[in-house]
Amino acid sequence: QGFKDNLHAVFCLAENAVGPRATRPDDIHVLYSGKTVEINNTDAEGRLILADGVAYACKDLGADIILDMATLTGAQGIATGKYHAAVLTNNEEWEKACVKAGRNCGDLVHPLVYCPELHFSEFTSAVADMKNSVADRDNTPSSCAGLFIASHIGFDWPGIWVHIDIAAPVHAGERATGYGVALLLSLFGGASEDPLLNMVSPLGCNGDSPTEDMERDSKRRRLV
Repeated sequence: QGFKDNLHAVFCLAENAVGPRATRPDDIHVLYSGKTVEINNTDAEGRLILADGVAYACKDLGADIILDMATLTGAQGIATGKYHAAVLTNNEEWEKACVKAGRNCGDLVHPLVYCPELHFSEFTSAVADMKNSVADRDNTPSSCAGLFIASHIGFDWPGIWVHIDIAAPVHAGERATGYGVALLLSLFGGASEDPLLNMVSPLGCNGDSPTEDMERDSKRRRLV
């Protein structure tokens, strides 16, 4: 689509199969970020490689904007329903932009609560930096799952981090919906050469937030 900025797509993939090296409860892993994770739920495995993916984007690719998208939690469908993906971000303007992009393209999005100072304690571990699953599943588990990923960038990281949980809207019965493609094209369309994407994108050229001045258009952002 004639994307004008430095864009990387990182695919966080691992074979989910039982074997002699499979993760076991009480294992402690050192992730790519350098942080240690105590495994208290072997079903919360996807976030481990997503955490490595965002850490790689930050450390090796030097990204200014990191967006991770995954079918992460069954609780997403309870939190925001079958038709709206859930968005969690450290930037209020990008939260608004995701919602608007979803309305423009049809891939609907609704915000989750972003409050690491209250919710990240769900991952407290006595033997590692964190556990990989929450202590209380009644305390916004979809938000907490996103915070687990963000913690491997660091909550004080100055860039923009966006997490989109698409567990429910990616399927309708036994069929895939293709959810997410239109959302990304709309969200970042302002940085492409496509006039239609320019029109539907809620963000200015080069990924600037909706409230930033045009004088910042010259700043080049590296997007993941």
